[in-house]
Amino acid sequence: MKSFLALFVVALLLAMPGAGDAKDAKPVKINRKAFMVIDDYNNAVRWGEWGKAWEYVDPVVRVDHPLTQLELKRFEMVKITEVTEKASVVLPDGSVDKLMEIQLAGKFTQVERTITDRQHWRWDAKAKRLWLMSGLPDITAQD
Repeated sequence: MKSFLALFVVALLLAMPGAGDAKDAKPVKINRKAFMVIDDYNNAVRWGEWGKAWEYVDPVVRVDHPLTQLELKRFEMVKITEVTEKASVVLPDGSVDKLMEIQLAGKFTQVERTITDRQHWRWDAKAKRLWLMSGLPDITAQD
């Protein structure tokens, strides 16, 4: 997992737009309050508050990819036991990429497993806030 994490961070750094002319670009300044949105979202996930977590997803993404009844039922079938940040990168445009590890257990089976959640947060300069572009975690993933 550590080698994957290192590869992920390197890939994020290489994929950054304008990485070659970073000294010419002026990075977007984001205050701590804006980053609290990410903490609030991850707390909502941790406590299984999926309706609240859904509110952090970009409004356009919510319209284009609405939650289905099946997805909602799946979220109700698991208990999140731990959410851990593994990597975080703030890009010059103010967007944020996070690699999160989520441990969850089936409510009926009590079988625990771990999934990886790759979050991409877009900085909205007009609203002065971050929006989750990658959607809710895929709890059906088999990492």
